[in-house]
Amino acid sequence: MFFKYTPFFPERQNNLMTFKDKRVIVTGGTRGLGKAMALSFAREGAWVAVSYASDEKSASETEAGLKKLAARSLLLKADVSSRSEVEKMVGSVLDKWEYLDILVNNAGITRDKLLMFLDAGEWDRVMEVNLKGTYLCSKAVIKSMIARRFGRIISITSPSALTGRAGQTNYSASKGGIISFTKSLSREMARLGITVNAVCPGVISTPMTENLDDETRNDLINMIPMGKFGEPEDVTGAILFLASEKAGYITGQVLAVDGGLT
Repeated sequence: MFFKYTPFFPERQNNLMTFKDKRVIVTGGTRGLGKAMALSFAREGAWVAVSYASDEKSASETEAGLKKLAARSLLLKADVSSRSEVEKMVGSVLDKWEYLDILVNNAGITRDKLLMFLDAGEWDRVMEVNLKGTYLCSKAVIKSMIARRFGRIISITSPSALTGRAGQTNYSASKGGIISFTKSLSREMARLGITVNAVCPGVISTPMTENLDDETRNDLINMIPMGKFGEPEDVTGAILFLASEKAGYITGQVLAVDGGLT
């Protein structure tokens, strides 16, 4: 005789990965991986707000993609390094949607140069957008999350934060700071129903990697133990998992999606 397992809470078990009517903000959500994240949440029934800094064309294309999925969506222009613009962005979402469930800190920039040629302005700008932006956006959403005793904050970091990379002292430092920020904030939020994690994508197939020359492409592939670039779905799958109820006991972690690179 075989014992048949029946979940104690069958309805809850079947819906742990649903995002129907969840409210999400994806910063830098109109291009590349950010756009893939926004559309993935929309396909799962979430209400999706995306921010962008300046690229109006990409923003319009992403907005059209969200509407095609019949998703409730908001398009918000904001510089995440500006306290006033972040507060305005989050305030607009809260005014329209009342609360937020999920924040994905994806907005980021690079200003790659060897340190001897890197001026202070290039250092500061990368820190302001990547690290300060993560701080400002996270701070702006946590009161709403605390009030409901539920929230997911997921920040995007990089293999450069874990291994370092020549020509990226500013970028590596900013992304390493995001890891430390994630681990510290997770301890502050753990008893309040809010998880704080980071995802570390490796080399992913995006329009940016499509423009690589053959030599650079082959060099990168040879560095990756799995011998191939990742797909956007590999990263969005990790983010959806960490944002779901299935990951409710996971916090303060960095999930590398890099084919074994790190």
